Amino acid sequence: MKEVCIIGVDLAKNVFQLHGAAADGTVLFREKLSRPQFQRFMADHPQCLVVMEACGGAHHWARELERVAHEVRLIAPRYVKPFIKRQKNDAADAEAIVEAALRPTMRYVEPNIGNQQAWSILFRAREQFVKQRTEAVNALRSHLFEFGFIAPEGIGYLPRLSAVLEDQSSDLRPLAREICRELMDQVLQLTGRINAMKKRIDAIAREEETSRLQR
Repeated sequence: MKEVCIIGVDLAKNVFQLHGAAADGTVLFREKLSRPQFQRFMADHPQCLVVMEACGGAHHWARELERVAHEVRLIAPRYVKPFIKRQKNDAADAEAIVEAALRPTMRYVEPNIGNQQAWSILFRAREQFVKQRTEAVNALRSHLFEFGFIAPEGIGYLPRLSAVLEDQSSDLRPLAREICRELMDQVLQLTGRINAMKKRIDAIAREEETSRLQR
């Protein structure tokens, strides 16, 4: 009887589709398991190669599966797509993952260790705050433009907008001034968060460089 040497897993929040195959690609089982069932199943299963798409949650499961002695590989979704043979569904996706992984020239994504995953969240969160700040500044510029006040684009011109809001002799109506001040407060709060995150990113970069030099 052939042994399972590779399991393709189509990840989801609550239900996982598994496709088990032998080294030659022969299908040995197809299973749909809940999250707890999947964890128990993989903990009890003999050591094998487990392959998943490199999507949200995959890095977490890669670490979990490596803890129970499985070898884990992640494939970028764009490399799996060509191997879907029939109508797209969880079972077809899991089978396609195995088909892709069996190709000798397949390229894989390195699973993130815990710290790398946390750092990735930090970088993405900062990018999101920068985007929110840009939207708030553009809204502020747009509102003030309606009253004839013009400021160039860019966070560097924020003091010019602040001066307009503080100029009590301007033609800016009280309600508009109040709303624009709230936008300005939002911009300043976001700037504080962005700067704090930048300091943490710089500190991480210094730690990584020190660690690299000490190896």
